[in-house]
Amino acid sequence: MRGALRSVGLLALYVGAQVVALLLALPFKSAGLSSTSNPNSPTDPLLIIAIIVIAPLGILWLARRSGGIAALRYLILVGIAGSLDYTLYATFALFTPPPFYLSPPGFALVADPALPLAGIVATSLFLALLMEPQWYVVDLAGFLAAGSLIALLGISFGILPTFILLGALLVYDAIAVYRTKHMISLADVVTEMKLPILMVMPTAGGYDYTRSGSFSAAKGRPAEEREVMFMGLGDVVIPGVLVVSAFVSLPPTLTALGVGANLLVALGALAGSLAGYAVLMGRVARGSAQAGLPFLNGGAMVGYIVAYLLLFHNPSLGFSLSF
Repeated sequence: MRGALRSVGLLALYVGAQVVALLLALPFKSAGLSSTSNPNSPTDPLLIIAIIVIAPLGILWLARRSGGIAALRYLILVGIAGSLDYTLYATFALFTPPPFYLSPPGFALVADPALPLAGIVATSLFLALLMEPQWYVVDLAGFLAAGSLIALLGISFGILPTFILLGALLVYDAIAVYRTKHMISLADVVTEMKLPILMVMPTAGGYDYTRSGSFSAAKGRPAEEREVMFMGLGDVVIPGVLVVSAFVSLPPTLTALGVGANLLVALGALAGSLAGYAVLMGRVARGSAQAGLPFLNGGAMVGYIVAYLLLFHNPSLGFSLSF
């Protein structure tokens, strides 16, 4: 029962981040926040793949140096705060008044309400993570980062580059967890540093994450005896990229349901990833660490393919290639 409640809590964070990303996708695209000029270039995802492959190795190497954990934690927190400031500014700019000139006109002073608001929230989360990184603070920071990051990556990559991204990381995650096992070592380091790179879902709200044991200690216990369950932030973000990419890349052809086919295919990808999530949680309940992306990415890709074929009746799957 306790394991089921934790799974539902992580599921709420997972689905919530996808919904937020879908809501932000078109406004972000209209604001020109795409990170690439050519969303259909098959080489653009290679940088993201390289970063995801290399960064864990760098983190593990630095963590083994004397004083490395403390320095690394501070450095990553500064990076997370900066990223949150950027993405929150783009989000708040959608809902706050536009920038306006202050008097006197000759000084050309501009007030932008979204700028200090994003700074306050990002700074507050940075200080909370630095001084008292309880599980709900970590989850809040991770949730905000995930929703914005999914939207930014989803509007930046077309369908084919997104399939390349998901397929490559699916294979990498399986190797990193089941063969080299360095992703498990990384999870231990991240739990020690209390960073919002893992979503944390305890059994009870009073769980003290600042005094918790390692990821390895938690996974070594039977599922019903664990105090907490973890899910990598990448497991939330990466499959969501396909959800948003389908929404912004496919034509919004009106269906008999009165809903755009692009949204239905996006929801098909989300439904597929949720099916993968169910299988993943079933395997996690057996007590061993699992690579999330083979299930989540695989489910999202299958869900997309099935929904696309049903709605567009086109074997091209919406793939478009350009250099």
